[in-house]
Amino acid sequence: MPSSNPTRRRVVAAGGLGLVASLAGCSLNRRTDGDDGGTSRQLALSLSRLDGSLRERYVADLTETEPAWDEAAFDAALDGEEFTTRHHTPFLARGDDDPTYARRNGTYYHLDSLVVGEETVAHPVLRLYEVESAERDEDAPEPVSLGSLPRVDERAVQIAHFAARARGNAGGVPRGLVERDGYVYRDEAAASESELLSPSGPSYVEHRRTVYEVDVARETFHETVYRPDVDAVATSDSEMETILRAELLDARLARDDLSSEERDVLIEARRREGYRESHPYSAAFESVLKKLGHWAYLDGDVEKDAGVESGLERRFLAYDDSYVTYTLRFVSGSDE
Repeated sequence: MPSSNPTRRRVVAAGGLGLVASLAGCSLNRRTDGDDGGTSRQLALSLSRLDGSLRERYVADLTETEPAWDEAAFDAALDGEEFTTRHHTPFLARGDDDPTYARRNGTYYHLDSLVVGEETVAHPVLRLYEVESAERDEDAPEPVSLGSLPRVDERAVQIAHFAARARGNAGGVPRGLVERDGYVYRDEAAASESELLSPSGPSYVEHRRTVYEVDVARETFHETVYRPDVDAVATSDSEMETILRAELLDARLARDDLSSEERDVLIEARRREGYRESHPYSAAFESVLKKLGHWAYLDGDVEKDAGVESGLERRFLAYDDSYVTYTLRFVSGSDE
């Protein structure tokens, strides 16, 4: 599903482009000339085909999404009833992207949210600190096992341990889960079932053969209040597909409008390593970049240009009757 942020591109990569079956077993010659003897930076173009329509991929069925507040927010907005969420946006998905469109009774709706306020609240925060066996007092209580804790505490420990582990540079932390170097109990009903938050709760917990000391603090948070916003945008499948094409597509290519050299670039771009060239680019690669709308990449010093991001997002194009996603990224010319 597309992101609730309209400026971010969405994609689920799948399959290959399937422009032509093969190149008769040979690869295109790539320019690798440069001052460093053929190992200069190269620009790599990679393609992946998307099966089906954009509508099938990016219109949500709110009866199947989780958490359940999706449909409640949708109903309230349609009925003009008061409905707000705090901290999270109303149409939140358990995936990479939140739904932006939904369909009901033959009508397609755009889903959004408005910031309508802020609340100051207090939440318990769980932080874990690794304890070496030699550091534990002989009289210290035995650690409890993760499996013996209520479900709400299991999740809290599993998330807080990422922050504890990262302090020793043993790994990163999952974005959006770890907060304030630990886990925040935001659900008051669930927090009431916690053992770790109890004044008489365990002081130590064991997870993945590591003992952690439990630290709990109640801290202040300033949380955004959101109101759902729902607008009808289409009443037919074709209208919805047109809207998604207008929103998502960066370019439209037709095989008959491409030279054989340009088609060869696209064919090799669907391979695992993508199509690569170092600057200055060949006429065919230059032409493909122009048709994709990326004139800035023709500049050999593009990485220093404002507003240019390489390899951070996938983009969309239509190739004849198929949808394709692509990325542009800089790689070392020696990465063959």
